[in-house]
Amino acid sequence: MDPELEAFIPFLPDTDVTDPLTARRNFAERAAARPAPEAALLDVEDRTVPGDPDVAVRIYRPRDEKSPLGAIIWLHGGGFVFGDLDTEHPWAAKLAHGSGVLVVSVDYRRSPEHRYPAALDDAWTVLGWLAAHAAELGVDPERIAVGGHSAGGGLAAGLALRSRDRRGPAIRFQLLNQPGLDDRQETWSQRHFTATPWHDRAKLTAVWAHYLGDAVADEYAAPARATELSGLPPAYISTAEFDPLRDEEIVYALQLMQAGVPVELHQWPGTFHGSQAILSADVSQRQLAELCEVLRRALA
Repeated sequence: MDPELEAFIPFLPDTDVTDPLTARRNFAERAAARPAPEAALLDVEDRTVPGDPDVAVRIYRPRDEKSPLGAIIWLHGGGFVFGDLDTEHPWAAKLAHGSGVLVVSVDYRRSPEHRYPAALDDAWTVLGWLAAHAAELGVDPERIAVGGHSAGGGLAAGLALRSRDRRGPAIRFQLLNQPGLDDRQETWSQRHFTATPWHDRAKLTAVWAHYLGDAVADEYAAPARATELSGLPPAYISTAEFDPLRDEEIVYALQLMQAGVPVELHQWPGTFHGSQAILSADVSQRQLAELCEVLRRALA
């Protein structure tokens, strides 16, 4: 374990995802206690995307960048159970500020009240809206990316698959940070990481149960189940060493490469799932800086 991260482990909260309402409340309280992000160089706007149902989004526009901008649909983490526009605000703002692209943070529906495919449907609604309103938003429709962290990364990968198969709006790039991709939990890291910080096998079992209910996962719910990956947009995949999700992410990256999809894969040694939130650690600062730089380069 990275020594800077290891020092924080005794102080990490234990998130009980078997109680979604309490998990959401506790997560929101912790997020509200964080310092406000630097947003002086951003125009931040809350919008409602019309759909069935409507979807709330928060748009972050870098002031110093000239239109048309590249844009990313950003999907927060939280195991499909918790997280919202406010809890994601610091990270969406950092991504917009550091990359120079327009960030559309999506307040997708959460489980278990709204099971699969509700969250994916919300992301699909926002993708169609962004592509259709690109000129109004000052966005280049040829430079739209999808991305997210953890469960949001899995949603982004599923969104790329759905858009390819339904011939939806063109997606330039996938930015997948520690994405949740496989409900089967059969990899080595899934079977052996049963007591890792923040995220372990038991919690993942619970969040997949909340998300899927009695349904059987398809490739859009769990992209690792996809058997045809050709024709997908280039991807950046970031993994953490001590994360149950690690091996499914590495396997997915290899399968994308074997299907002819350009992939940048970065395995961060000494880290655990979500540890980039410990901003005082050098490795966390490098992770966040790399996400921004990769996105800037991909949408240049």
